[in-house]
Amino acid sequence: METARATWELENNVQDLAGDDLMFRYDEQQQKAIQQQKPWAKNPHYFKHVRVSALALIKMTMHCRSGKNLEVMGMLQGKTIGDTFVVLDAFALPVEGTETRVNAQAEAYEYMVDFVQASKNVGRREHVVGWYHSHPGYGCWMSGIDCSTQMLNQQYTEPFLAIVIDPVRTCAAGKVEIGAFRTYPQGYKPPEEAQSKYQTIPTSKIEDFGVHANQYYSLDVSFFKSGLDAHMLDVLWNKYWVNTLSSSPLRTNRTFIGEQLSDLARKMDQAESHAAQAGRIGGLLISGASVAKKTEQTRLRRGALGGAQGT
Repeated sequence: METARATWELENNVQDLAGDDLMFRYDEQQQKAIQQQKPWAKNPHYFKHVRVSALALIKMTMHCRSGKNLEVMGMLQGKTIGDTFVVLDAFALPVEGTETRVNAQAEAYEYMVDFVQASKNVGRREHVVGWYHSHPGYGCWMSGIDCSTQMLNQQYTEPFLAIVIDPVRTCAAGKVEIGAFRTYPQGYKPPEEAQSKYQTIPTSKIEDFGVHANQYYSLDVSFFKSGLDAHMLDVLWNKYWVNTLSSSPLRTNRTFIGEQLSDLARKMDQAESHAAQAGRIGGLLISGASVAKKTEQTRLRRGALGGAQGT
């Protein structure tokens, strides 16, 4: 089990702060000063990085895995340092959804308020700095509903971050499939960006993926651990090991692999259909051009013969 944990930390590039616990210290005055300055209001691309504690990462992954094929949702607690979000902890919300339709209802908001207040009562002063939810089996990106939710949160509760985790692909790869995002203000036209990391999108989600792709941008994500969260990490790792990495990959990933193969077959059929259609259109264009060329040549010959007979 220790070997598995070391492998997991290596695969996810978890940085060990080695006794440096400054990352976990919360300076309330500093955070209030940042709130007053609002540097993100002047630059829609202000935030560029996200640092997630290993404790928060395991909590999020376990919660997303427990939802199976349903989307689940939770909140992120932490702070900001310059252009970086620091996610120190996470907690689940009693919300479930289907596919790209996760909405926090009234009871979820009430639960969130109670949880944050309870955290403060025990000396945890970190604010809610974002939300996370799962995309089981279809990658880490923002749907139309996700963009609307994130835009609303950024409008009223800045600074705010969105994290998406794919628990199915996480189990298939052994590495957490995660993405962090922020939306642009309404009406803002983003500059041309370098192509993002390639990921396969199911046919049923491609349209939603493409339509909203220019409404948000992704942030660089890294992970860290410290002595302060070591005990909780040890406790949670045993459960994480049982629920994810220790399960048989063939049995756990059977449905996911089957769906991937079926989706690939559909994409190949569509590609062949488009190629055949393009070939037919190309043939018609070539045929039409040949007919037009022959007609023009005939007209020119007739004109030349008419001119010769006239002389």
